[in-house]
Amino acid sequence: MSATVRPVTRADVAEVVAMVHDLAEYERLPHECHLTADQLEAALFADHPALFGFVAETEPGADGAGAGGTQLDGFALWFLNYSTWEGVHGIHLEDLYVRPERRGSGAGGALLRRLAATAVQRGYARVEWSVLDWNAPSIAFYRSLGAVPMDGWSTFRLSGAALDRTASGTARSTRSPIG
Repeated sequence: MSATVRPVTRADVAEVVAMVHDLAEYERLPHECHLTADQLEAALFADHPALFGFVAETEPGADGAGAGGTQLDGFALWFLNYSTWEGVHGIHLEDLYVRPERRGSGAGGALLRRLAATAVQRGYARVEWSVLDWNAPSIAFYRSLGAVPMDGWSTFRLSGAALDRTASGTARSTRSPIG
């Protein structure tokens, strides 16, 4: 039985938050995950949301899934980015997660197909995401779809005290090669 993918609803928020925390545990970073249901609901259902989400579910009881229809198989949370070179938006997949007992059910592929279809239907240039270097099963899955790593690119992040220092102009920096 294949998974059905649909947009996240308010009724899904608590379960998606629980899965985000499960993902943080899987990625060995539970101490860094502070997401609450109120935060996710506010982000997804604002007047002009900047975050979007899909959930995957299997028909209740099918293949041992969702007895009573109360459990989702997984989720994808995403937002828009923009390619100045292409001149169009793209999708950045922030998180993709499928519950361990539902892996191999097709839920992950269904979520990625829905994201790809959304990008194609809207004329977006791409769907991109990050994956931890040690996550070999996910990397193999992504490669099987034709996704390629962006070798030669590194992800940088400003957060916490470094973000505060940079914002206030007190960060110590060297001369920028770009001006």
